[in-house]
Amino acid sequence: MEKIYLSDSGPKVSPAVYGFYRWGGKDALDTKKLDNIISLCLELGINTFDHADRYGDYEIEKLFGDAIIAKKIKREDIVLFTKAGLRRPHAKQKGVEVSHYDSSAKYITESVEQSLRNLRTDYIDIFLLERIDPVSNVEETAYTLEKLRSSGKIRNIGITNFTVFQHQLLASVLRVPIVTNHIELNLLETEALDNGQLDYIKQKFMRPLVTSPLANGRIENGTDELASRVHYQLNLLAEKYNANIESLAVAWLVKLGALPLIGTLNEERIKNIANSFTIKLDHQDWYKLYNASKGHTIEYS
Repeated sequence: MEKIYLSDSGPKVSPAVYGFYRWGGKDALDTKKLDNIISLCLELGINTFDHADRYGDYEIEKLFGDAIIAKKIKREDIVLFTKAGLRRPHAKQKGVEVSHYDSSAKYITESVEQSLRNLRTDYIDIFLLERIDPVSNVEETAYTLEKLRSSGKIRNIGITNFTVFQHQLLASVLRVPIVTNHIELNLLETEALDNGQLDYIKQKFMRPLVTSPLANGRIENGTDELASRVHYQLNLLAEKYNANIESLAVAWLVKLGALPLIGTLNEERIKNIANSFTIKLDHQDWYKLYNASKGHTIEYS
């Protein structure tokens, strides 16, 4: 995969990103599975990995860091994202009694420092703030992010699931650019096309990171009305493109300029997503899929 710029001021990344948001529990923290998936991603040209302090029961960052050292992968050959801001009750989160957002200087700083230790690195390519805490001081949050950036501990600032207004709010008090917004977008969840998120991201010359590009497997296996309707249209196009329907579904996102954030532990599904970049989806075929998702054709007056 040819590396691309995430924004007009952001770093180069692989067009697909592997994220660890679905890792967790004993069955999903298999170090052999982790090693295999890292190797597969690198073979496919995916060198960008997305973490969070809480992913994998607060363990996956450390397991990943240990794996990278063991595999003797050069730090400059991979791009690392991590994020913080959502706190949930957990044995490793003392004092957290209720799920909440935390944009405080103390928490952000402590989380970044812990991620650096876990990932066995001295810098994070992009640190993403998960939502914004309405009762935190946004100027303090911005100052903390800028301080971490100027220290070299993080090199870029991103955000996760921000509304347009939240995006504008944080950007208004930051003196450095936000380089991406991590949003949910797929053929079964198209709200970002309607609520202004995608438009605003493009206005700021950024590419969105889109989570759940295959709707957690529903595009392939869903039996509800929406999934069945989209699945049917994908099957109609599969023969034309000689492609797997999951690859087509991700090609629909790629045509929007989005970077799919892969979360699956299924290696065949990872390959299907990587194959999406070989598909040049026709303009009208894009709309056939969009109409299937909406359940109606484009209206005009």
